[in-house]
Amino acid sequence: MLPPAASADEQGLVGIGADLEPGTVLAAYRSGIFPMPIDGTLAWWSPNPRAVLPLAGFVPSRSLKRSIARFRVTFNDSFGRVVEACADPARPGGWITQDIKDAYIRLHALGWAHSVEVWSESELVGGLYGVAIGGLFAGESMFHRTTDASKVALAALVEQLNPTGLLDVQWLTDHLASLGAIEIARDSYLQRLSEAIGQDPPAVFSPSS
Repeated sequence: MLPPAASADEQGLVGIGADLEPGTVLAAYRSGIFPMPIDGTLAWWSPNPRAVLPLAGFVPSRSLKRSIARFRVTFNDSFGRVVEACADPARPGGWITQDIKDAYIRLHALGWAHSVEVWSESELVGGLYGVAIGGLFAGESMFHRTTDASKVALAALVEQLNPTGLLDVQWLTDHLASLGAIEIARDSYLQRLSEAIGQDPPAVFSPSS
């Protein structure tokens, strides 16, 4: 069993070790914790503050709307390819190990992990993946190979989520801030998490969609 989220240190580190079995990973997300290795060693995190993207009132900018019109978007069409692209070792700050890739591919097969793909004709040019539990979507990573492709993936995801749900983006970056992501205190995040996971999941992630 993982320690509680509130036990995290100043950097947000909850603990080192454990495993990436589906039950372990899902229990972590339900308690406000997520896995991310440190130099290849499995670590578990609960940052304070936590970055989230407010869903209610999200409106793409005019330039993003133009980009959205240029691409085709799919859901769960090429999960493995999205994970591989996000894990590209040439990307700066890469952290996605083979164990992480294998774990999320297992979660995808079980219906918990999902991807958004952005296409330019037949070419995969951007996307993201994460875990959905009820009204929570915990974004893990995104990539782009052409301008705005990852932003288009995020906008498409937001369109499918319940406005009263929770889109967790973990740590705030300039890229996410430009899309409207904000930071909230851990206590507030945990309260919103408990409400979100009790909601119905988005229809786009249901097995019949």
